[in-house]
Amino acid sequence: QVQLVESGGGLVHPGGSLRLSCEAPGFSVDDYALGWFRQAPGKEREAVACISSQDDVTRYADSVNGRFTISRENGKRAVYLQMDNLQPEDTAVYYCAADSSGASYYLFKIGSPDYWGQGTQVTVSS
Repeated sequence: QVQLVESGGGLVHPGGSLRLSCEAPGFSVDDYALGWFRQAPGKEREAVACISSQDDVTRYADSVNGRFTISRENGKRAVYLQMDNLQPEDTAVYYCAADSSGASYYLFKIGSPDYWGQGTQVTVSS
């Protein structure tokens, strides 16, 4: 059973930063595209950022481009999301995802990965 385990969520003031982590203990994600999605109350889940298995090609939602940075560390079976200048509209449950296509574009556009994490809450409020 593949598990994706997220951590790093929490409460932060507007303009603050958080770093989300997602690890896959005992499972190699080297050949998987990895990504972060989020779902706010009353809204559909949306893609935030994805990174390919090869060459680290990234895709970002327009709403986070320039503020969020996705990265991966295959040796640690992990993917990260550095979130800077957080705003109240970033409040959501953030989910990690892994897609066997290996393509960040496919994961970002289709949004139907092989595996999901359980989600971590991010709340931006003053």
